[in-house]
Amino acid sequence: MSKMLTVAIAGLGSRGGDAYAACQKLFPDKMRIVAIADIVAEKVDFISKEYNVSKEMCFDSAESLFKEDKLADVMFICTQDRQHVGHAIPALRKGYDLLLEKPISPELDECREIIKVARECNRKVVICHVLRYTPYYTKLKEVIDSGIIGDVVSVMAVENVGYYHYAHSFVRGNWRNSDETSPMILQKCCHDFDMLLYLSGKTCSRVSSFGSTYLFKEEKAPTGSTERCLNGCRVKDNCPFDCEKIYIESDKTGVRNGYTEWPNNVLTLHPTEESIRKALEEGPYGRCVYHCDNNVVDHQVVNLEMTDGSTISFTMSGLTDKISRYAKFMGTKGEIIADMGTNTIDVCEFGKEHEIIDVAKLSTDFRGHGGGDSRLVESFLDMISENKKPSERITSLEASMESHFIALAAEESRLDGGRVILMER
Repeated sequence: MSKMLTVAIAGLGSRGGDAYAACQKLFPDKMRIVAIADIVAEKVDFISKEYNVSKEMCFDSAESLFKEDKLADVMFICTQDRQHVGHAIPALRKGYDLLLEKPISPELDECREIIKVARECNRKVVICHVLRYTPYYTKLKEVIDSGIIGDVVSVMAVENVGYYHYAHSFVRGNWRNSDETSPMILQKCCHDFDMLLYLSGKTCSRVSSFGSTYLFKEEKAPTGSTERCLNGCRVKDNCPFDCEKIYIESDKTGVRNGYTEWPNNVLTLHPTEESIRKALEEGPYGRCVYHCDNNVVDHQVVNLEMTDGSTISFTMSGLTDKISRYAKFMGTKGEIIADMGTNTIDVCEFGKEHEIIDVAKLSTDFRGHGGGDSRLVESFLDMISENKKPSERITSLEASMESHFIALAAEESRLDGGRVILMER
């Protein structure tokens, strides 16, 4: 039986404070939060009260936390992209096993360094590729591995980021500028590369890529737009990216319609129409999407040639209505169309009737990345408490690294006009 593990969390944003901390309520016999750190005092205060963390174990930064001796069995590192390795390495040297938010780092040397330190310290590191843990992708992996479509020869995959998600996170929000965070293809799509490699069982040999910031830039700004949506913009009624539409009025995300979690709790810890409006008037999320300091791509295609001669094509687009993933796996004996948006897997052996698998019938819990968030945390806790080696399903540091190498190669190719990049081994 798994033992109770004590947990320290560095970074209390949407991932650390909302998704992963909440797992204590789901698994009260497996984890207990005993130490927390964040640069936002309001978040520290809220999480400390929510999970009964003593004041002595609350810190105003990860760096302050690391000045102390080891305070817990494991640590969840959920700080910003370019802080991950700088926080992970001292945590490893303190003796913590880590649940580390993706991406590991946008720098290849840092990716290699953390592997080296983890091995030296004999510590386990699991990367938060939550999709592997979902009922949807678990079933899809099972179907592909059954051999029903034979060898996978070609894959076509699409990540639909969603126009409001893209505007929120990658134009106005924390991941808008790769100089401060990560390239879009790494930050958002290392999930996808991890899944495509895992599902197909393939290894990549060559990568090429194209993409750009097509829409979200000054020269695309409509006549009559203003620096901020609420400052007399004359085109806001016809703009789908208008901040009032997204955060206040929308049926999908508007606080007026009862939505107080993501994305609204990024703007203010306790969203109300009044607090959201104040945040839009004063903060970054009220800026016009055509007048921001963003530089990440809003569309990108990546071509992968695998070592066995099979191929994968992948498209990321921020210009989609829904947030979803879609893939078609074409094999020597049949094909699979996997649509996470509808939670269906369409399996067809050549010459036979299609079988439609309704994944919604396979689980009752699809909260948080299709049910992946909580299953990731539980898998990590069980592995550490039972002192097991990472299984194939577990996104260990070494397993995750391949997705990062591909994403960074894709960005190198994109910046160099689509030049083919050979993957080094």
